[in-house]
Amino acid sequence: MNEWIQRSIELANSEGYLDKLSEVYPVSINAERPLPPSVKKELKTLFDSNDKVDLIKLLVTLDKFPIKDPYVAFLKRDKKAIDINPETVERLADRLHSMGFSTLLKGIEEPKEFNRQIGTLFRRYLPNLGYPVLSPEEFEDFDGIAFLDCSDAELKNYADKKLKCRLSKGLDLLAKVHDTYVIGEAKFLTDFGGHQNAQFEDGLRLIKGAAGKAVRVAVLDGVVWIAGNNKMHRKVKEQTAPIFSALLLKDFLESLG
Repeated sequence: MNEWIQRSIELANSEGYLDKLSEVYPVSINAERPLPPSVKKELKTLFDSNDKVDLIKLLVTLDKFPIKDPYVAFLKRDKKAIDINPETVERLADRLHSMGFSTLLKGIEEPKEFNRQIGTLFRRYLPNLGYPVLSPEEFEDFDGIAFLDCSDAELKNYADKKLKCRLSKGLDLLAKVHDTYVIGEAKFLTDFGGHQNAQFEDGLRLIKGAAGKAVRVAVLDGVVWIAGNNKMHRKVKEQTAPIFSALLLKDFLESLG
């Protein structure tokens, strides 16, 4: 079995794995998303006046729509659709009014789902490893182990242009060890099935690519390392590329030096 996969399985089944992992993915960071007072006031005015069209127009500009509805994503991406689909707007607005204003606000301000924070939490953890996290200009000239400090989309752009990786989506990790570059995605797989299986496959998709001048890794944690006859664990044990827990990232980078 791949050395890094074997070490990850042993680590995940040893004492204190989840305790240590909480340093990488702290649940306490799950803060609410408060609205500015001016936006709350405008929402209240539109809600009280039953201005359904303008209420929906304002809500689709916010980070989170207060209810889950399959039509909302379309309205967020094509706001002119609000003016030409009156029945959909009526249905959404009636549902929002039936909730009451305080429940509507609570829906807007509730914390992000944990799974949507994983990439951000992982990047916040990287400075704890003791290596510099550098701007692109500093990163270019640095000789040693360092991380590139950019958004996932900017990391992709750097990997495509500088390293010729031809990626289809953003990254969570771009590091260098002297002249060796490392790109990767970080996944915390909280359960088996559905969306979590898709996240697992997403991590494997990156390491299966061959283009470019970078070592490709998948930084996986969670149930993937639980020994058993589940599909996720069976498949990860078959891989030959570097796949490992975030708790082994420092060891992996140092092994390249």
